[in-house]
Amino acid sequence: MKKSNYLFKRVMMMNYKGFFKTIKEIHQKTNKKSLVIFFDIVSCGLKYQAGYRDYNLFEMYNMNNFERKTIITRGINNEFIKKYNSKKYEKYFQNKAEFNKMFDKYLNYDWLEIKKNNKKGFKEFCRNHPQIIAKPSNKHIDKEIMLIDTTQENINDLYNRLLKNNLTIIEEQITECNKLQVLHQESLNTIRVVTLLGDVVVAFLKIGTNHNSVDSFNHDGLIAPIEIDTGVIKYPAVDRNNNLYENHPLTNKPIVDLKIPKWKEIKEICEIAALEIPQVGYIGWDIAVGKDKCYLLGANCYPRYDIYQLPAHRENNVGLLPKFTQVEERKIEK
Repeated sequence: MKKSNYLFKRVMMMNYKGFFKTIKEIHQKTNKKSLVIFFDIVSCGLKYQAGYRDYNLFEMYNMNNFERKTIITRGINNEFIKKYNSKKYEKYFQNKAEFNKMFDKYLNYDWLEIKKNNKKGFKEFCRNHPQIIAKPSNKHIDKEIMLIDTTQENINDLYNRLLKNNLTIIEEQITECNKLQVLHQESLNTIRVVTLLGDVVVAFLKIGTNHNSVDSFNHDGLIAPIEIDTGVIKYPAVDRNNNLYENHPLTNKPIVDLKIPKWKEIKEICEIAALEIPQVGYIGWDIAVGKDKCYLLGANCYPRYDIYQLPAHRENNVGLLPKFTQVEERKIEK
């Protein structure tokens, strides 16, 4: 996408109230003149395909032009998606049933798609797994994922209720390894691994907090980058408000210097699974680490870039674009 076209679309879709609110916030933080901030945001939009949210999130007001060129902004992230991910294959990532079928050998947990003609199979699944997770097959259906104790349910009624509410994918409840579970026991702390052309380019530990049982960065969760070569966390975790945590705010368990269990296995799962659909080359994977194996929970062919290269996680104030470019160049050479 040409930068001019990208900027035009962003201008047409812009939340102007949010835009000027952001200028005011940055002015209060930096004491820079609002007019200077206004034109700098516009300039970053033209040069780096960065909207005002990117400008604020990545603190581009504290970066020079060289450093700004290294940031994967929303526009640049969209270019990677457009370049490497064919829309014809979206169904394998947007539909949980299609995903589970395609990547079944990497999941490492039992699952079933319930239909109107497989009540017998559902009953057998519940006998084998008293604790189950029920979720919609289509990611775009706005339904909450449910944890169900089937021993407390009438199985016929449960089957009909799940069908009626489009919660047609059921999975066994997995158990997290102790080393990660102790960080926050009320949530499943997961690993986000991003692959580009089959190579792991970046990875993060997503940690739940006391405010919410999910580990999502946008729902009060914490995010901490994982060093690709070692599987060790070298930086403090950060929340959406840029607060830093060397230890978990609730349990006080250390985050910095934590080594992710089964890290080599996690990378291998993602890099091998990434080759299953060559037409989709830029993927965000979600992995859980169990006591004796790793679980592939899902994947996204529209990887979110907002957890990349946050200010607290940048070395020498440099973003991740050079690393992504190196992978591209290496693959081209091969």
